[in-house]
Amino acid sequence: MKFDSTHQTALHEILTWRRDTRHFQDTPVAEHDLAVLQNAMEMAPSVGNSRPWRVLRVQTLALKQAVRTEFERCNSEAAMGYSGQTLDSYTKLKLAGLDKAPVQLAIFTETNPPEGQGLGRQTMPETLAQSTSMAIFSLWLAARARNLGVGMLSILDPVHIETLFEVPKTWKFCAYLCIGHPSFEDDTPLLHRAGWQENTANPWENR
Repeated sequence: MKFDSTHQTALHEILTWRRDTRHFQDTPVAEHDLAVLQNAMEMAPSVGNSRPWRVLRVQTLALKQAVRTEFERCNSEAAMGYSGQTLDSYTKLKLAGLDKAPVQLAIFTETNPPEGQGLGRQTMPETLAQSTSMAIFSLWLAARARNLGVGMLSILDPVHIETLFEVPKTWKFCAYLCIGHPSFEDDTPLLHRAGWQENTANPWENR
């Protein structure tokens, strides 16, 4: 398969418009779209073909409320690390899409999967978590290509989340995703618009 400029332009546009979504419509996400996102994860690369991601679709109201409570606790603690104008800016940021996102996924990494038989990860076990991250990004791009938005919530205590969902001890919390139809679309990150952080240059170096 050879890709032409049309494919290259489309990929660039998807990357440009791939934003961390915090504002969602409450419109349900079609099950066939979710199947596409799941398949995108299945096609992601993983160390030694270990496929270590473990995904829980959170549908129970009590669990959603418990996650929200944990977010509020962690967010309050995080705010204590700021002061003055920075604290004021922090408190104005919308850092979660928990209220309206119709699909919520808790994603974990299996740290000792039988798949792969240890290939490629014995010297760098962190490649398991990296594999999960690549699966998440594959889902993210597939979602954007289907006009869906994804937001990743990181202001959570991993140990608390692992306990909350009663996962096996070898599962380590990696990400909590909110997925749905965005209430608006933007090619500029919200943190840029809020004045929190602009992109910094990370040039490639020759050695």
